[in-house]
Amino acid sequence: MADEHGFRKTGTPAQADGSRDAAGNGTDASEQARSFAMMEPRDQLRSLIVQEMDGKPFCELAGVTFDHRGASIVGHILLDTLEERGYSVDDFDAVGALTAAAVPLVGAMIQAAASRGEDLNGFVMDFVYPSIKGPSIAGKRVILLDSWLSEKSYVQTSSLVTLRNGNELSLDFSVVEHEGAQVLAIASLIGGVDMTEPTIKVINPVNGEEHDLPFVEVFHESDLR
Repeated sequence: MADEHGFRKTGTPAQADGSRDAAGNGTDASEQARSFAMMEPRDQLRSLIVQEMDGKPFCELAGVTFDHRGASIVGHILLDTLEERGYSVDDFDAVGALTAAAVPLVGAMIQAAASRGEDLNGFVMDFVYPSIKGPSIAGKRVILLDSWLSEKSYVQTSSLVTLRNGNELSLDFSVVEHEGAQVLAIASLIGGVDMTEPTIKVINPVNGEEHDLPFVEVFHESDLR
């Protein structure tokens, strides 16, 4: 019977004697969970990403960003990585999803910042009007996010974004500029831009103008293979 003073409990207690995989081999889920919990958060995220990208030339990492373990740490790790690169949470006002794959990252960063007593908004770039979905970014400093940005990820879930020649990001930048926002950098869980100080060349397909933006990657693709 459910406790009338609280939420109904869901799920069942973990089996003390473990479970069995498809091949019939015994596995101790509790031991695996304990081993994972003993890792540093960055190593936890690395292990989840390596498992998700195994055998795949490219994926959107949904198996990580929607996993309860990944979702609980990825926002903090992105904030920490940005700070290591000189972008404290006080230095930007909002984070924006370049693609649908980055939407859970935006939510995770908002929650992580809130847990630190910081106000951070989010938004999604889209080709369907209105092009910016979320609180107004007029006059705001923003960081643009993606899950995996490398030469393999040129086919994206947003028609606004194409990465070519390794580090040329063709982005309808007028969408952001029209809102009066200042883009400080682009960040991604996995990056594949082979530079000592990675940058993304942003090309405005409307007028052909181009400039470089700092590229902040949590993990470099070659370090995960």
